Amino acid sequence: MDKKNLTIRQVSILTGVPKSTVSDIVSRGRIPRLDTMELLAKGLKVHITDLFESDYK
Repeated sequence: MDKKNLTIRQVSILTGVPKSTVSDIVSRGRIPRLDTMELLAKGLKVHITDLFESDYK
């Protein structure tokens, strides 16, 4: 989201994921289900692994 300068609303529109779900993931750290991750990756045109943050490299 940040890299593409998208709002929660824009992500919701692009992905079909409800705005409230996107908001929960972003602001509350909610862990999304795999099917939600797939929708986000597909809609944002990124690899699903790009959606993960990890200190492990």
